Order: sequence, then C-alpha cells, then structure tokens
Amino acid sequence: MIRAITCSHSLITPLRRSAPQTCQTQFRSLTLETKDGDHAGNINSNAKDRNFVDFVIEICRVTRTTPRWETTLLSQYPSFNFKDPSFFLHYLTHQHNAFLSLRFFYWLCSSCGFSPDQSSCSALFDELVNAGASKAAKALLDWPDFNPGPHSLEGYIRSLSSGGMVEDALHVFDELQKVGFCPSAETWKKSLLGCLKVGRTDLVWTLYGRMLESGVAANIDVEIVGYLVKALCVEGKVSKGYELLRQVLGNGLSPDNTVFNTLIRGFCKNGEYDRVSEILHIMIAKKGNPDIFTYQEVINGLLKENNSEGLRVFNDIKDRAYFPDRVMYTTVIEGLCKKGQLGVARKLWFEMIQKGLLPNEYTYNVMLHGYCKAGELVEAKKLFNDMRSRGYVGNTFNYTTMISGLCSHGEAHKAWVLFQKMPQRGVVRDLITYNSLINGLCNEGDLVKATKLFNELQTQGLQPSAFTFTPLIKGLCRFGETQEAIRLWNDMRDRHLIPPSITHDHIIKGLCKEGNSAEGMKWLRRMVRWELKPVRKTLEILICTLSQEKRLDDVLIVLDSMFRLGYTLEHSTIHFLVTIFNWKNDCFTSLCLEKILGNKR
Repeated sequence: MIRAITCSHSLITPLRRSAPQTCQTQFRSLTLETKDGDHAGNINSNAKDRNFVDFVIEICRVTRTTPRWETTLLSQYPSFNFKDPSFFLHYLTHQHNAFLSLRFFYWLCSSCGFSPDQSSCSALFDELVNAGASKAAKALLDWPDFNPGPHSLEGYIRSLSSGGMVEDALHVFDELQKVGFCPSAETWKKSLLGCLKVGRTDLVWTLYGRMLESGVAANIDVEIVGYLVKALCVEGKVSKGYELLRQVLGNGLSPDNTVFNTLIRGFCKNGEYDRVSEILHIMIAKKGNPDIFTYQEVINGLLKENNSEGLRVFNDIKDRAYFPDRVMYTTVIEGLCKKGQLGVARKLWFEMIQKGLLPNEYTYNVMLHGYCKAGELVEAKKLFNDMRSRGYVGNTFNYTTMISGLCSHGEAHKAWVLFQKMPQRGVVRDLITYNSLINGLCNEGDLVKATKLFNELQTQGLQPSAFTFTPLIKGLCRFGETQEAIRLWNDMRDRHLIPPSITHDHIIKGLCKEGNSAEGMKWLRRMVRWELKPVRKTLEILICTLSQEKRLDDVLIVLDSMFRLGYTLEHSTIHFLVTIFNWKNDCFTSLCLEKILGNKR
C-alpha cells in the first residue's frame, strides 16, 4: 500500500452536507427527468450532453477568473449536483490546470459533500504528476482508500526525481517492487539523474544495485555509465571514473560530452593536468567533436598550472574553426594576468574586440586587476576610463579593484577621491571596498580618515570584519597609540571575531616601542597559550626591549620560545645581546651566551 508514505496532513477533512436541491436554472435538464419516458430522454440526450459540457466549461471559466469563487459558486448554481463524480472528471479534463483542479477538488470535498472515487483521485494524481507538482501529489496519497496504479506511481517517481525528492522516489521503488512491478529503464535513469543533481551519490549506487538485481541494467547502457562516472567524480574518485570510461570505450560505446567534461574538471581540480590532455585526445579520437564547453574546462584547468599549454589549446580551438566566446577569452586573459603575462593578455584583449566581442564589466575587471597587480596604474586608469566611455557605469568590483590597486602602490589619496565618487555614480560601496581603503590609509599613516571610514561603514549597516580591525590596530601601534589598539582588539573579540595572530604581534611591538616590555611578555604568553606563532621580528624586538630594561630572566624565556619555533637570531641581535650580557660575568650570563651561540652554530 503506497499510502504508507508519510507526509504532513495539510488536507481539510471533507464536510458532509445534504444533497443540494434540484436545479431550477438553465441547466435543469441535467437533473430533471422527462415526463414522456425513455423516448423523450433519448431525444434530449444530445442536448443534455451539450449542456453538461457547456456547464463544465462555464465552471472552469468562473474558477479561473473569479476571485474568491469558493464563497459564491454554490449560490450561483444552487440546484446543480456538484457531487457527481463524472462532473469532476469532466472539470479536470477541461480546466488544463493541475493546481486549480486540486483547489477545486478540496472545495468540492469540504463544501459539497463530494466523496471522490478511485477514478477521480487517480485522474487528479496523474494530472499533478504530469505538472511536476510532486509535493501536492504526495499529499493526495493520504486520501482514504486511494491506491494509485503502478503506471501512475512510475510517473510519480519521475516527478519526485525531477523535483529533488529522491528519497521519496526510492521509497516508491520499494513499494512497486513489493507488488512485482519493475519500472522502465527510463524511469531508473531519471532517478539516477535526480540523485546526481542533489549530490546524493550514495543513492546513485543504491539505485544502480537494484537495477542490476531487477535485470534492467543487464546490458551496458552508455547513459547509465555516464551517470556512474559523474558520481565517482563527485566523490573525488576521478581515476576510477576514468577507468570506467575506458572500459566503456573498449566496448565500442562513447558517452556524451558532459561525461568527458566532468572527468576533465575532476582531473583539473586534482592537478592531474597530463590526464586532462589525454582525455581530450581520446575524445577527439573517439568522437571528433569536443564542444566549446569541453575546451572551456580544459583551458580553465591548464591555465592554473601551465599557461603555455592552456594558450596552445586556446589557439587550437581557433584553428579547428571554433569561435571562442567572450567567456572563454575572459578565462584565458584572467589566467595570463594571474601569471603576470600582461603583454599576451593585452594582445588577446584587442583580438577579442576586433572579433566583435565587446568586454563586459567582469572582463574589464580581469584586466584592471592584472594591471593593478603589476603596478601599471597608468594603464589601469586608462582602461577604467575606457570602460566608462563605453557606457558602463562600473560596478562595485570595478571600483574596489581600482581602489585596492591604488592603495597597494601608495596612492591612497587618489583611492579616497574615487571612493567618494561611488555614491554619486550610483555604485554601492561594500565591506571589501571599505576594508581596502582603510588598509591603504593606515599604511600611509592617515588614521583620522581610516577611523572615519570605520565608523561610517557601521552607520551604513555593514558589520566590520577582522580585516577591518587589523590595519587599524597595526596603525595605532605604529604611531604610539597601543592602548587604543588594545581597545579595538577587545572590541573585535566582543563581536565574536577571531583576532588574526598578527594583531598580537602588532600590539607586542607597540608595547615595546612604549617601553612596556612587561605587558608585552603577557601578550607573548597569551600567544603561546593559544598556540599562536609570533613572527621572528616581534620576538627580536621584545628581546632587545627586555635586555635594555635588564629583564634577563624574561630574555631567556623569549630566547627559548624563539628557538623552539625554529627561528635563528640576526647578527645585529646577537651582537646586541653579547654586549648586554658581557656586563656581567656569572653562570647566568654564560648560560645565555651558550644558548645564543650554540643555536647560531
């Protein structure tokens, strides 16, 4: 009994009403008997049928166009027998809308005393399944005494699988198996595909095992094998997927391009680029028609590892008379920019434009990022202005890229001007935009503007991140306002943000600069307790400050921590310590010198 499937009970229990009065309207011939007997009934049968269909069509129109028809329909047709099962079946046929039919079904049951029979429920169930309304169909299964037939349930499986309800689909498979009904191979395939779409590779293998048991997959089906290869790739077992592909190819079968593309993507992700070229050559040898999406996957992967090979494949595409689109050009340009090959990237940029593929805002951003990364700010500004001259206002990413590039090369003041223009041009400033400019201003020592931005972003409804606090903490410590930096550090913790390890280093160096090495030692002990690794420069600064304050016990502790971390001392630090320790001639001094010089050796 399929009704055992659990679901939320959202159906309203039908209210039983007495039968409505006989019709006194223009449709009276549907319910009144003729006084002249059977002969008169036969004469009027055609007219009766026509009136009945006309009435059904009229009701379909009313329920489709009239708001809140549930409250007026009975009063409009007080004598019509809405309980007639054949009426609902005709309504379902003429309405051509599964959801309206379901709504009408519930209204009939709750307001008209309609008791649906098996045929009514089955017809509605099939209509919902065909419309892809698997959740509504599932709810209908709880209707009393409704048992859909095997073929209806097979359609239901396909609908569930398309809707991502793969566990429910597997349960229906079980129910059909109990009654000895085996769905078609197409239904199994639809379910395998549904499992893949929702990432349930475990159910892919469960279904495939049952297919083998049922004999459906007795012969190798290239489509099924394709699903299995994709499932293996999703699970990270790309090599096994490749083995399965080779087995299929050996049997004279060849999956579609999506299977090859999935393997290429998987090997690219694993960094196995030699396999990528191998699969591409196999694909050409077996099928001879790798498509633009195949080359997209190949280029994406190769450009991350080997620019020359990725560029070779890209040129090969053009030699094979394929027409690379803007996405592919952008992909290649981005890969070249990341590797610093701006000259080649610029050449492809103009080639793309000459072929009529105008860059969009994302393509512009790729080149902008490349120029900024290489420090070619003049070219970046020209490109940015070119983008605006072509009618692009520019988006948040474009402006943030420019602001970050300017700040990275000591031009935060120009970045500030560009930042102020963003709202004037209708461009939203996000947290990354604020963080980029705050970092640039702090590096150039303009803590006033940086603090202003920190307060402004919060008034704009943005929540500062750890990357917002870190440059401010660094700047404050650098300019002798360590206590304010510590206040910000505590504020970050109060917001449940994890302070980066480097913020501890900034504070220790700031405290040492102020001559407060004792407090600096407390922060170092905290770092050790939290298993954070201080940078070597921080420890050397702390050692020098402690030595100047004659805190030699603490110097030894810091030295021990430093050497445990694998650090060595700079020559200047060693010279400084030797000079300090030569002031005393005792065992303690000898121990320190032995530790320093022994570690150095």
